[in-house]
Amino acid sequence: MYVILTSKDGQYRTEAVDGIEAVECYDYVFYGRKRAQFVIATIDRPVKVRVVDEGLPPVVNLVPSKFLEKFETLEAARGALGELTHFGDMDIRLVPAALPGATGGGH
Repeated sequence: MYVILTSKDGQYRTEAVDGIEAVECYDYVFYGRKRAQFVIATIDRPVKVRVVDEGLPPVVNLVPSKFLEKFETLEAARGALGELTHFGDMDIRLVPAALPGATGGGH
């Protein structure tokens, strides 16, 4: 089973926990500016996902994974992300990025 974790720099970040493993990462670029990052991850059991509000002070929320949309295949998760980049003639792209915590980049 696959889920999509979303983070927005300066607002909040969603962190994989034990039971969730990041597979692919994409930056959501809107008219040349990164607006969000999406991580497609596998999930092997119900967990509580860490969502960190990056305000001052930072607030950590533990969100049950039952509230995340789930996809049977990696292709289905990619398809859901692909729908975000098709809105008329707008300049919206998904740009492959390093997985969070990966050497040489990431968030």
